[in-house]
Amino acid sequence: MATRWLDPEQQRAWRAWLSVSELVPRVLDAQLQRDAGLSHTAYVVLAMLSEAPGRARRMSDLARRANQSQSRLSHTVGRLEERGWVRRERASEDGRGNLAVLTDAGWDLVRQVAPGHAEAVRAAMFDPMTPEQTGVLADALEQVLERLDPDHSLRVEHGADAAPQR
Repeated sequence: MATRWLDPEQQRAWRAWLSVSELVPRVLDAQLQRDAGLSHTAYVVLAMLSEAPGRARRMSDLARRANQSQSRLSHTVGRLEERGWVRRERASEDGRGNLAVLTDAGWDLVRQVAPGHAEAVRAAMFDPMTPEQTGVLADALEQVLERLDPDHSLRVEHGADAAPQR
C-alpha cells in the first residue's frame, strides 16, 4: 500500500494545530500564574471540581476529566491541598476510593480567577475568528473527537454533570 502523505492543505492545518496546541496552554499558564500563582493544570482540576455535584469527584474520574495520570493527579491534588483549596475524603457510598473535594477557599479562588481565565481563552482562541469560523472549528473538532472517541467514554461533555455549585 502506498504511503498517504499529507497534501499541502492538510500539512498547513496540521502545522497550525501543532503550534496552537503549544501556544494556547502557554498563554493560559501565564495568565493563571500572574493572576493566582496557579498552573493551568491545577486550574483545570479546580474547575472540574467546581462543576461537580457537591464540588467533589472520585480521583479516577477527576484524572480522566483533567487529562492527567492517576499519579500526576495525586501530586496536583497534594499541592492544592497544601494551599487549602482541595481536601481528600474516602468515598462514602462504597468506602472504596478517594474523592477530591473543593474547599470553600478553593471555590472562592475559582470564582475569583474564572473571569480572567475566560477572557484569556476568548482573547487567545476566539477573538481572532469570526462567529462563522468558530462554528466551523467546533464542527471540525467534533468530527475528530468522533473518530478518536466514538463511544464518548474519553471526552468531557460540557455541563454533563450540573451547573457549577454556588
